Amino acid sequence: MSKLKTLDDLLEHQLKDLYSAEKQLIEALPKMAKNTEDAKLKQAFENHLAETQEQKARLEKVCEILGISPGRMKCKAMEGLVEEGEEAIDEEATPEVKDASLIAAAQRIEHYEIAGYGTAAHYAERLGHTEAAALLRQTLEEEQKTDTLLNKLAKGYINAKAE
Repeated sequence: MSKLKTLDDLLEHQLKDLYSAEKQLIEALPKMAKNTEDAKLKQAFENHLAETQEQKARLEKVCEILGISPGRMKCKAMEGLVEEGEEAIDEEATPEVKDASLIAAAQRIEHYEIAGYGTAAHYAERLGHTEAAALLRQTLEEEQKTDTLLNKLAKGYINAKAE
């Protein structure tokens, strides 16, 4: 494990963590989409997969701007969150309850990403990395929109169908 001595070091660490998280999510989202019953939720997962692929590319650009490699770090938090999503898939549940469970798992993932991108964007701003900060804020906004969409689906009708 590398030593974190400066905010620059911490930013690099955060970016590597986020990069690993996005790579893991790119693998998990197709499984989530495949195992949902609701057409709108399936579409949300498929749309977010495409968006996540763009976010991974955006992180690569941020790393390039800052002269760092995204590295081979493993985001253990995302690993655990993805595992929870897989548990939701494997549960013996009605399709409606499974959809509600997948939304819960997806929102935990989104909240983790919102925290990570918010932190990284702040560090980048504080360090004067304006372009990198703008790219990170763009992803932050996308993650917040995805969370809002999932919340609307859950509260709008999916949770009621699971009752």
